[in-house]
Amino acid sequence: MTYSSRDNKGTHVARTRDVVAAKLAQVKGFEFAGTYDDAPRDAQPRYFVPDDTLVRPDAEKLGIRSEDDLFGGVVPRAFAATKTITHPLVDKEARAPAGWSSDFAVHVDGAVLRGYTTFSGDDAHRALTRLLDHGPARIKLARGIGGRGQFVIQDAGELTELLASIDNAELATAGVVLEEHLDDVTTHSVGQVRVAGFIASYWGTQRLTRNNRGAEVYGGSDLLVVRGGFDALRQLPLSTDAQLAVSRALVYDPGADACLPGFCASRRNYDVVEPTDARGRRRAGLLEESWRIGGASAAEVEALLAFRDDPALPAVRASTLEIYGEGEPRPPHAVVFFSGVDEHVGMIAHYVTVEPHVDLR
Repeated sequence: MTYSSRDNKGTHVARTRDVVAAKLAQVKGFEFAGTYDDAPRDAQPRYFVPDDTLVRPDAEKLGIRSEDDLFGGVVPRAFAATKTITHPLVDKEARAPAGWSSDFAVHVDGAVLRGYTTFSGDDAHRALTRLLDHGPARIKLARGIGGRGQFVIQDAGELTELLASIDNAELATAGVVLEEHLDDVTTHSVGQVRVAGFIASYWGTQRLTRNNRGAEVYGGSDLLVVRGGFDALRQLPLSTDAQLAVSRALVYDPGADACLPGFCASRRNYDVVEPTDARGRRRAGLLEESWRIGGASAAEVEALLAFRDDPALPAVRASTLEIYGEGEPRPPHAVVFFSGVDEHVGMIAHYVTVEPHVDLR
């Protein structure tokens, strides 16, 4: 069953989540029971597909004890579900919410971009001063998704103006990230899903498209998915860029297991960027994690079904596409997850294509 923490029942995202959940029920041999509504239920096992990463107390109220009980993840504190855990505090005097640990930032140092997490205006200004020595900075709201909630900052005045629009209580508990600004970015996706004994790991790239208002937004992902863990993925003949992206994720992922008490996740997705910095140098760094259903999950679940249906199949190429407006004609073998009018974004189609991957040299 799906579980929603936000009122998004009418969106194509929620409708797509329903289809993903129904397909996950097929993988597990369960019945799809729709949306969880707090109604009393019998003692049958339940598997949840939440719309967000869950905090441990909320997960336990639902009966979620391990990654076998949900498609997504469980974290000890709310801020651990956001991009704020990716970077360290600006110094030892900086403010932080209860439960904050510096161990994770130390563990992932070198795998992420230059940046800081701040929970007060004074700390944000100190972080900005350090970053501006290397070029423009970018501020990111903790729960911004798909590039939303991000702003480029050139000076302290711009930061002051932006911070004035953030509630002080929200800043103190959720925080903001200040990070070096980068251009000419290629975004890689590295991830793994584990459902009903099936493990699938992948590397891929994201694409951008234009929505119905002409703005540039996420348009889907092209994934190379292998049966098995990250070791199986690394055995494929990946490009140098892909190998670098995977190596960054393989620093971040075990860091979560080691440094976040009570953490578990059956869906682990990491965005790794390969950009050009202010001095024209190519870089690579992990931006953030996604321990919840995401834009690539339709492709992930179709890959799981392909592995279930063909035990000899070692790898597939799975692509998820989001097409706005009337768009281009869909391939005849496309699996449609949503096609229609979304009350917020207008006409949109979301579909997946899957084909065997044969180059396993």
